[in-house]
Amino acid sequence: MNEPVSTRNLDQYGSAELPWSRARDILASDSPTADLTFFVATVRPDGRPHSAGVGAIWVDDALYFVGGPGTRRSRNLAVNPACSISVRLPGLDLVLEGDAHRVTDSSTLERVAGVYRDGGWPASVEGDALTAPFTAPSAGPPPWHLYRLTLHTAFGVAGAEPHGATRWDFAH
Repeated sequence: MNEPVSTRNLDQYGSAELPWSRARDILASDSPTADLTFFVATVRPDGRPHSAGVGAIWVDDALYFVGGPGTRRSRNLAVNPACSISVRLPGLDLVLEGDAHRVTDSSTLERVAGVYRDGGWPASVEGDALTAPFTAPSAGPPPWHLYRLTLHTAFGVAGAEPHGATRWDFAH
């Protein structure tokens, strides 16, 4: 399990720190079936930021997303794997920071494609990437590279009870 090595309460109103399990459990239960919009931010070679919506899912305690090899995010990640991914979960705004690396091993590709299929996107494995009859325009044409986020830091701000704001740091 990818558990935080440290936690810091960022709430200025006296709320207790939020448990990582709150964010993790929502990610596990709501992706890929809920209508969640994830945004990945990467760094261009000249240092400018780039952001794009992605279809991300939480599988086996990790966040995965796709991108065509010609997309700006894939080209950025090939040079610099640093990225952040943000999402508004039910009752919790979440930002995940870390490094995203391409996944090419067939067992992980098959596992993640199966979870995407269970969520309604008919993904299949083709070589060392994913393909499907359709996807979001921001993913570029198939086949799509699969990326796994190695989590360094996460920030959560709760908009529902129990309220709070917390930073979680992870070993990497």
